[in-house]
Amino acid sequence: MESNRRNIAARVLALLALVACVVAVYLLVSDAQPGDDGDRAAKKARSGQVKAQRERGPETYVVQPGDTLTGIAEKTGVTTTTLERLNPDLDSATLNMGQTLKLR
Repeated sequence: MESNRRNIAARVLALLALVACVVAVYLLVSDAQPGDDGDRAAKKARSGQVKAQRERGPETYVVQPGDTLTGIAEKTGVTTTTLERLNPDLDSATLNMGQTLKLR
């Protein structure tokens, strides 16, 4: 009789442990999912900033003394790849002061 009680208690405890594990795994996975409200809000804010920058940003840049292609990219928020694509005749090694580069 006492062994039956132990078996029942062991089975109930095993079931509770299994449920606790399933809940713990669910909570861990649901927190790790990309695209939760915080991620969506951050992405929306970033896309709004990029859109605003494009709307108000200049379409060209005039090279200043000491400018480098990387420096211009950082100043304008346009990647070096985009600068090179928009300005096919551009030689990044010989930027000339007063030279106008397309940004958009």
